[in-house]
Amino acid sequence: METHEYNAGEITIIWKPKVCIHAAVCVKMLPKVYNPKERPWLKPENATAEELKNQINRCPSGALSFKLNS
Repeated sequence: METHEYNAGEITIIWKPKVCIHAAVCVKMLPKVYNPKERPWLKPENATAEELKNQINRCPSGALSFKLNS
């Protein structure tokens, strides 16, 4: 399955586009990070790791996940 990874220092965001249902929870919660009109559409440097984890845990499709970097 296709995945995209976005490193944000202490956290890496993993996005699976084929799983995404475009509910836009990410865009509504963190518009400074997620902007589907821009490329790259995901700018994790615009939020803290805690903000990112909080939002990713609310993704209804599971298209967004994360791993902690050591």
